[in-house]
Amino acid sequence: MPIFETITALLEKEGITYRTLHHPPTYTSEQSAEYRGEALSTGAKAIVYKIEKAFYLFVMPADRKMDTKKVKAYFKANGKKAKKTRFATAEELLALTDLVPGSVPPFGHPILPFELFVDEKIMENEKAAFNAGSLTDSVIMQRADYLSVANATLFDFTLEAVSSKQ
Repeated sequence: MPIFETITALLEKEGITYRTLHHPPTYTSEQSAEYRGEALSTGAKAIVYKIEKAFYLFVMPADRKMDTKKVKAYFKANGKKAKKTRFATAEELLALTDLVPGSVPPFGHPILPFELFVDEKIMENEKAAFNAGSLTDSVIMQRADYLSVANATLFDFTLEAVSSKQ
C-alpha cells in the first residue's frame, strides 16, 4: 500500500480529523507551505539521519534547522555512541523507504522503519502539515493528534533557521 494510503488509513483507524491536499510537486518546505496556505512553521519537516550504523527520523518545524551537536549530545547522554553522524543520501533514502527527498512523512514505525524523534518546538504549533509520501500530496492535521499517533521521543534538537528571504 502506498505511504499516503497507509497514513490516511492509520488516521482513520484512530478517528483523527485531517485534511488532504493534492498540489503541484513541491521541492522545498517554503513551496509546500505556500501551496498549503499554512505558515512555514506549521510544516513538519522530516529528516533521515544516520548515527553510527543506524538511520533515525528527526521531525522539526519547517522554519527550523537540525542542530547535530544537540543530537549527538542527546544520544551520548542516553548511553548511545554518536561519533559518526550524517544525513542520509538521496540514494539511501530511496533504498530504505522508496521515497525521494521532500516526500518523507513525519512518521516512524509502523509507517517508516525508523525510530522517531520530534523537536520540542513542534509544541508551539497548532497544526502539523507535511508531504505524505509524495511531492504532490499533503496532510494537514492538529499537532496534538499528530503527536498522539506518532509515537515519538520529544527533545530539543533544532536551531532557528536563518532565511535569506527575511
